[in-house]
Amino acid sequence: MTYTEELRRGGGRADREPGLAARAARRVWSDVRPLDPMRSIKAKLAVLVMVSVVVASGMVVIAVQSDTRIRVIMIFSMIASLLFMQLMAHGLTAPLRDMTAAARAMAAGDYSRRVRATSRDEVGELAATFNRMAADLEAADRHRRELVANVSHELRTPIAALRAVLENVVDGVVRPDPATMSAALEQTERLGRLVAHLLDLSKIDDGVVPLDAREFAVRPYLAGVLRGITVDGSTSGGATKRRGDLTLDLQVGPEDLTAVADPERLHQVVANLVDNASKHSPPGGTVTVRAGAGRAPTSLVLEVLDEGPGIPEEDRARVFERFGRGTSSTAAGPGSDGGTGLGLAIARWAVDLHGGEIRVAEAERGCRIVVTLPGGVPAQD
Repeated sequence: MTYTEELRRGGGRADREPGLAARAARRVWSDVRPLDPMRSIKAKLAVLVMVSVVVASGMVVIAVQSDTRIRVIMIFSMIASLLFMQLMAHGLTAPLRDMTAAARAMAAGDYSRRVRATSRDEVGELAATFNRMAADLEAADRHRRELVANVSHELRTPIAALRAVLENVVDGVVRPDPATMSAALEQTERLGRLVAHLLDLSKIDDGVVPLDAREFAVRPYLAGVLRGITVDGSTSGGATKRRGDLTLDLQVGPEDLTAVADPERLHQVVANLVDNASKHSPPGGTVTVRAGAGRAPTSLVLEVLDEGPGIPEEDRARVFERFGRGTSSTAAGPGSDGGTGLGLAIARWAVDLHGGEIRVAEAERGCRIVVTLPGGVPAQD
């Protein structure tokens, strides 16, 4: 190794050492917060004044006893008071400086910054509230990014398939026979379902969907919902056409059961649950819709069961999230359901609007989803 290389390396170490020392000094300085245990900012300010007075008085006493000139003692007492006040005031205002830096980072799109909220006074409460706000904004920004990415992905698939079909027809590769047009219609319907679901989600996020809860007879209502799925192949909840090889079994007990709910919102729940069960049922399977009375008057317990592969335990909470599809495949194979990944999220929202609960329950075979509505009209915000 040459002398020049040694000098260069030595200089590099010398350049790095002050940087490490400076960072260590800044970290120690930022950790000096002696007034954090105090619960009031007024008390902290009083302590600052008292410390300044005590330091000045102590310096005067030293001057009298040591026969030092008062002018010199005054200068030293001012310097000492300023140093002590700077030490304590630094920790007092540190959360405010942290919040300023975090706010600037958030304005630039970085929502990961947090404020050290160790103080127990009003500034500490403000720092804790700021951290909660930052966490909410970070979650909202992450959700927005995920939603845009997921919607883009969901739209890309049917549009690409529809474009391929139409290009083949235009180029003369295939003839516009009923089978080809049926494939194009299927992708168009999938786009329509996705748009309908996104419109529902926009209403959910805006909080503009009212709840019109009223009492109704359960059996004729559910029979009408299932008949609508069977006949016209679509519902306001966005359910797709039921497969012709499936059987819908409606069980209501007692026969004269009544409940209180919003029929339109409950229609979305039932339609999406039956739609999901139909997609995952085997050929010739049965989808069972079972309704019974809950514990409270006019409450309702609704179950939808299928004979498919079921939902793994690790996926049971995630299937109710937006675009949160499970890992189990449909009867036609993985990725063949044509769903949007939004149906169960909308069903959960409609149940939550009633103040109820929706969950995946244990079943001997297939998937069993249980919906519990409390009855009555929940308080509206």
